[in-house]
Amino acid sequence: MSTGAELPSFHVWALPGMPEVATGDDLAKLIATAASTAGASGLLDGDVVVVTSKIVSKAEGRVRRADDREAAIDEEAVRVVARRGGTRIVESRHGFVMAAAGVDASNTPAGTVLLLPKDPDASAAGIRRGLRELLGVDVGVLVTDTFGRPWREGQTDVAIGAAGLAVLEDLRGTVDPHGNALGATVTAVGDELAAAAELVKGKTAGLPVAVVRGLGRLVGEGPATARDLLRDAASDMFRLGTSEAVREAVTLRRTVREFTAEPVDPAAVRRAVAAAVTAPAPHHTTPWRFVLLESAESRTRLLDAMREAWIADLRRDGRSEESIARRVRRGEVLRGAPYLVVPCLVMDGSHDYPDERRSTAEREMFVVATGAGVQNLLVALAGEGLGSAWVSSTMFCRDVVRAELSLPDDWDPMGAVAVGHAAAPPRARQPRDADAFIEVR
Repeated sequence: MSTGAELPSFHVWALPGMPEVATGDDLAKLIATAASTAGASGLLDGDVVVVTSKIVSKAEGRVRRADDREAAIDEEAVRVVARRGGTRIVESRHGFVMAAAGVDASNTPAGTVLLLPKDPDASAAGIRRGLRELLGVDVGVLVTDTFGRPWREGQTDVAIGAAGLAVLEDLRGTVDPHGNALGATVTAVGDELAAAAELVKGKTAGLPVAVVRGLGRLVGEGPATARDLLRDAASDMFRLGTSEAVREAVTLRRTVREFTAEPVDPAAVRRAVAAAVTAPAPHHTTPWRFVLLESAESRTRLLDAMREAWIADLRRDGRSEESIARRVRRGEVLRGAPYLVVPCLVMDGSHDYPDERRSTAEREMFVVATGAGVQNLLVALAGEGLGSAWVSSTMFCRDVVRAELSLPDDWDPMGAVAVGHAAAPPRARQPRDADAFIEVR
């Protein structure tokens, strides 16, 4: 039943009559000719012309021999996000995260592959400008390609180039029909238009161009480009792939010696501990315990007692007061941290041996397992955006630490981990050649 109100709608259709595109072809002229012969309406102001990137790549000569495909992927990629078998998910030099950097063997002659356009936004702007000159119309232009999506099966087309239309519609600050303020809704209309156009273009029908009519509110002059759809690295919570996530977290794990006063989220530390206790250990044991010093009082009491014990040890060693003061200052990294973790080793489940050699080896296995747990902890803290420093000082006064923290006699403190937000970016790490640490037999 009609209410008399005009309901929102748009019309999308594939543009017939597009010929096979070759290097050097003028796409705007080919599209204008096809549009002019497709029907009386042709193209109108406010239309959106959606162009498959394949024909843009062909017109721009972005063609390689098929046996150069891997080299082409290397050329187009700036980092490998994930790899499984021969499949690589990479970040292209455009900033797109996609399979094989968009290098594709479909819809191109046998024995060749197509690279993405060098600058899809510039390509879109050139087509828009050409259509205005040839037909006198003000249209928006999208260049699209097919992407897979994390967590979702199947592929969909997205906008990789845009000119003359909004690609994002910011609804923040508006209210829904119930009066609720929208605080996070920014609609990716460029991608939605790309996907809608793909429904009529298809993959095998030889229809590389579609027209969307009825959304003229999105079309007009402005600086918007498809690059606006790319989330910057700092705000991308899902930036890393599988193997890269591990490598990146390990790389991020740096010793931090100066912290801000910003408090540490205890839940983040507990998540890091959950990662720590997945480390390997002998005899199916769990040799780790983590004492979390969350109150300033507990940290100060422990560090004061440790400092006194350390000074007494240094005096017994015959150190000068100046030398003692210098060493104590270097050890104050723990005092500057807003959070401390004391990892401890327990020998529960260890085997008893009648000779000292095997008993020593047994303990060393547990020490190695504890180190693996602490490494997991440090890497997980880096993944939480927290800096850390693993300092060995508690190992030199274990009795004092046990007494101050009321720990069981069989808990061996294995250093202390300072945790907090780094006061400054880390200095560049000196590169290490892995081959220098490898012996092959």
